[in-house]
Amino acid sequence: MKMLIPSLALALLVAGAAQAAPGDDDMLKLATASGCMTCHHIEPGAKGPGGLPPIGPAWKDVAARYKSEKGAQQQLTAIVMAGSSPYDSHWKDKVSGLAMPPNKVAIKEADAARLVAWILAMEK
Repeated sequence: MKMLIPSLALALLVAGAAQAAPGDDDMLKLATASGCMTCHHIEPGAKGPGGLPPIGPAWKDVAARYKSEKGAQQQLTAIVMAGSSPYDSHWKDKVSGLAMPPNKVAIKEADAARLVAWILAMEK
């Protein structure tokens, strides 16, 4: 089981990297090291291991949804750090996960803010 997790993370990184824009290596490394790629993909419609539906929304879908929303970076950074409520899921019926877990043990807030800014800059 311990060998499966790093292998899964590497497979997701490779799959995500194939869909990323040039120069995004640092952000993909940060996302993978922080565990983000376990639940999220870059491109909509990407499947998880074994063809399972995604746990969290694709980042290009996140970028499209929040592109013109004021304060989106601060709001999403707060969700990354503290998690979200399963009773307030605005991605319901689009992903298999109900809520985002808190990630303050996995990523520093400044890094989360950089990652969110990178996600919000993605084009659909």
